Amino acid sequence: MPSDTQQWIRIINANENNLKNITADIPKKKITVFTGVSGSGKSSLCHDTIAAESRRELNETFPSFVQQYLPKYGRPRVGRIENLPVTIVLDQKKPASNSRSTVGTYTDIYAMLRLLYSRVGRPFIGYSDAFSFNHPSGMCPRCEGIGEVTDLDVHKLVDFDKSLNDEGVINFPAFTTGAWRWKRYAYSGLFDLDKKIRDYSPEELDLFLYSPQIKLDNPPDNWPKSAKFEGIVPRMYRSVITQKEGKRHQKILDEMVSTYQCPECRGSRVNEKVRSCKINGLSIADFAELPITEAAEFVRSIEDPVARDLKKELTLRLSALDEIGLGYLTLARGVNTLSGGEAQRTKIAKYINSALADIVYVFDEPSAGLHYADIERLKRSLLKLRDHGNTILIVEHHPEVIRLADHIIDMGPLAGSGGGEVMYAGSYEGLLESGTLTGKSLSKIVPVNKNPRQAKERYRLRHATFHNLQDVSVDLPLGVLTVVAGAAGSGKSSLMEQFRQEWNGPVISIGQKSIGTTSRSTPATYLDLSDEIRALFAKANNVGAALFSFNSKGACPACNGKGVIVTGMHFMDPIETVCEVCDGTRYASDVLQYKLGGRSIAEVMGMSVDEAAAFFAGQPFSGRLDAMQRVGLGYLRLNQSMTTLSGGELQRVKLASHLNEKGTLFIMDEPTEGLHPDDIRKLMVLFDQLVDEGNSLFLIEHRLDVIKQADWVIELGPGGGTAGGRVLFEGTPGDMLESRESITRPYVEKSMEVR
Repeated sequence: MPSDTQQWIRIINANENNLKNITADIPKKKITVFTGVSGSGKSSLCHDTIAAESRRELNETFPSFVQQYLPKYGRPRVGRIENLPVTIVLDQKKPASNSRSTVGTYTDIYAMLRLLYSRVGRPFIGYSDAFSFNHPSGMCPRCEGIGEVTDLDVHKLVDFDKSLNDEGVINFPAFTTGAWRWKRYAYSGLFDLDKKIRDYSPEELDLFLYSPQIKLDNPPDNWPKSAKFEGIVPRMYRSVITQKEGKRHQKILDEMVSTYQCPECRGSRVNEKVRSCKINGLSIADFAELPITEAAEFVRSIEDPVARDLKKELTLRLSALDEIGLGYLTLARGVNTLSGGEAQRTKIAKYINSALADIVYVFDEPSAGLHYADIERLKRSLLKLRDHGNTILIVEHHPEVIRLADHIIDMGPLAGSGGGEVMYAGSYEGLLESGTLTGKSLSKIVPVNKNPRQAKERYRLRHATFHNLQDVSVDLPLGVLTVVAGAAGSGKSSLMEQFRQEWNGPVISIGQKSIGTTSRSTPATYLDLSDEIRALFAKANNVGAALFSFNSKGACPACNGKGVIVTGMHFMDPIETVCEVCDGTRYASDVLQYKLGGRSIAEVMGMSVDEAAAFFAGQPFSGRLDAMQRVGLGYLRLNQSMTTLSGGELQRVKLASHLNEKGTLFIMDEPTEGLHPDDIRKLMVLFDQLVDEGNSLFLIEHRLDVIKQADWVIELGPGGGTAGGRVLFEGTPGDMLESRESITRPYVEKSMEVR
């Protein structure tokens, strides 16, 4: 125990998740990095114990009346925590967003910008609200401030050659013949149910398709008393297209709906009156489209004395985003288009200039999606936050961020039940000498590939201009492992997207958003293991298989099979807490009496992939579990919510379902995100196997160990946004060491030095 106890946070007997009764000391007002293989217990200690207890105790300081409106955080499984400050978690979850949320609105910069234009802009058009695309006075009347227009093709929604009594007259669930929404038209008394739609009079057709909500004068007896009639097109826009139901049936909607930039405001969201007000020749819409780096320069150029105070605050906030490596973003960028790493760094920028001190900030892999040059900027921001008198806790795998630490806690030795112990605590230098898996991995120098494979043929991509690509022409090698490198926002994903659109052969594109995740989706459901496991339980116990489904008869009555209770927080992110009735298992208590091999359905679904592979050895579906192990996800639990997985983990889950492909083009966006250096080594073995089996791999990557082992490297840059979009280098990793333009070369050279 350290002598000055007030300068340390002390965790005593922590047992959350896989933690094995551990005790740890964390220095206050320092940077502590938690390392270890994926699933070793880093997040269990940092997020689920320290951050969870801080939030719970903070809420308990409020009066009972206030507490009833606050989220309920369960008490983590820990003996006690001493000297714990207030904690703020900055994870990779995107802010609660919708189509109206932009980088500008999320950071509050747009609100200040509206104030600036209302005071300094000419001609004067009104006060602050007049410049808001979320206010009737400022929004574009055509798109209502969304920036996009959605058109519904009624001929794909309605079969004009059928009558309302015919099957399939309306091509959408809940509108099918006999369904409840269909009854709103069939029971209205307004239409002949046997008359084909194309034979309707112009008045009848307009009523059926486009009528606003109206109260029927003399409705039939079977018409609900309080119901109003509404044409099918406005009904689709109001109840389906803009709601969750539309997302559930996205594939059907994609066939009949087209979305494109609003032609009236050209995507700017604001009306013509707002666009007419300018400062130094730029409207607020023009300003919002500037890269943040240029936006900061523009603010500094404003000379009107009325803008003095606003200039100072705007420059401070814009500079914070630029300093953390987001200078390529624009304020008009939709929050829902940001990657997890970009979203987290946007949150960091909000706190860099905060007046708060002695706060614990918890970060979840802030290096995600960053080039080594960008990480230098991130490190400066983290140091600035620390030097303001705060404690920084970081769950991280990246060597550069680990090296930044004042203190390191290395978890392990393995993942899942094989982890949960503190293997080392101390300095970076001590970690390298510790002999732990992390220490060994960081000490090991990965050599540059001396014998790269030769491309069998090349695809000639010519004059690519997608997004920020600046007329790029490049030869893309096939049959080898290619890494596309470069700064964040430099055009890597854009290059691969244009390639994917042009490619005519089989392609598997696995991005950070490749898997639609809900609280009910798990590795077991994604890999189609659940039905087969339930069938085994049903056969062993001579009962129905639905009893073993948390989406059916087996669901816990308290949480309806979710395992968590979700508390809506209105304008804030919803809060999830573990269901106290089923303790997160999702199942009703009476279901757990049935066993298979001595285990209940909850115990089996709670197994890690590694444990399940041994338990179900010889079963027809065991190959799918083996595939998960091959992509390095043996530590995941079968029932783990997919919403808890990182972007890299989600990619590898999808990759596991495609391991038997031959002659296929794979495009993967940062597959090493969230991976320990030792796990990266294992994943590279798998990638080499895929190439040797006749596939072509293109990896959008930043990690040097991956770049050095590639057959071919294409580097874009030199910066992000308008400062990127051109090819800096293409060649073998060995050739990169001779490149004068490559911004990655200095970091490759440094990585070859003895640590």
